[in-house]
Amino acid sequence: MKAQRRVFTLVLPAVLVLATAAHAQLAVTSNDNKVTLDNGTAKVLPNPAPDTVTILDLKSSPPRVVAEIAAPGSVIGPPFSVALTPDERLALVGSSSRVDPNDPTKTVPDTRVSVIDLKASPPAVIATLEAGRSAAGISINRQGTLALVANRSEGTVSVFSIQGTTVSPVSKVTIADEKSGTSHAAFTPDGKMALVTRDGDNKISVLKIDGTNVEYTKRDINAGLRPYGIDISSRGDFAAVANIGIGQGDADTVSLIDVRATPPRVVETVSVGQTPEGIKVSPDGKHVAVVVMNGSNKAKESPFYGDHGKLVILRAKDMKLTKVAEAPIGHWSQGAAFSPDGKTILVGNMVEKDVQVFAFDGRALKEVGRIKVNGGPAAIRTAEK
Repeated sequence: MKAQRRVFTLVLPAVLVLATAAHAQLAVTSNDNKVTLDNGTAKVLPNPAPDTVTILDLKSSPPRVVAEIAAPGSVIGPPFSVALTPDERLALVGSSSRVDPNDPTKTVPDTRVSVIDLKASPPAVIATLEAGRSAAGISINRQGTLALVANRSEGTVSVFSIQGTTVSPVSKVTIADEKSGTSHAAFTPDGKMALVTRDGDNKISVLKIDGTNVEYTKRDINAGLRPYGIDISSRGDFAAVANIGIGQGDADTVSLIDVRATPPRVVETVSVGQTPEGIKVSPDGKHVAVVVMNGSNKAKESPFYGDHGKLVILRAKDMKLTKVAEAPIGHWSQGAAFSPDGKTILVGNMVEKDVQVFAFDGRALKEVGRIKVNGGPAAIRTAEK
């Protein structure tokens, strides 16, 4: 398997490469340079290089790096800490943690969200926003007018309006206490509802949205143990949620939520393996990509250690999930993203500091290359249109 692998290595300056191609189909990764995995233990590096953001052009074959800039990010939290506007004009990148100024061997919660102009030449950070403590999962509605940021150390969701290249704070919605672990917020396609995962108390909360008014409905859904990443089908019929469990070697799960039901509810749960970190529904709503750590983040002497993660593809049909494909990936892998046609899947590998590229024909996965990035790709996203 390794002998057949084609590797695309790109040597990049730390801050800048090329201008973004016009009319590109983009993927954006947020890369953490602060934290490394030392035999199953996450450690803060001494005097780390700045975190980066990498912009990939998916129209190229293989996908190519068109720019890389400095912007704070973090591996702590679900791999949804970057989001793009539907027109690919802006990217929002959250930083849930930063190095503790009083103890450089530790991290503390961060509140920063960077606004990146993807169409500038070169792309650049044009604003830095304040969300809440541990600003984690970010989503932008398909209308391109509103963004939600889940604040894991507050039990809140920050709301921002978007007008052109201006992103402005609107409000902050309290959902639960700071131990609830509000992790990620996902919009329905019509922008009138959002679901928020809470890995601290095992719930998924329903938000009602009217314009810029966002309200917690008090309706909570119970899926599995520690719901973390969540994504909603472009058809608006279901949400897929990754339940990461407690990391003690047990097989963990993915659940389907019937979003059109009144009220929304869990209708299916299947096992996928140890720690499903990333989850993404295909653009046509027919498949769900799941990034399973498979023990690759554990110490080598652990009985639960696995020497690679897994990319698992599930077919979603009639509110049921069926496994259709699986492929080995790197270590401590995070998020996944589909190309707009659904035929290419990207996976971020933290340890290898690369993005693994797969071709997918609806039945099988084939690795077609790897793209080096400057840092560990803690999150990856494409525009949701």
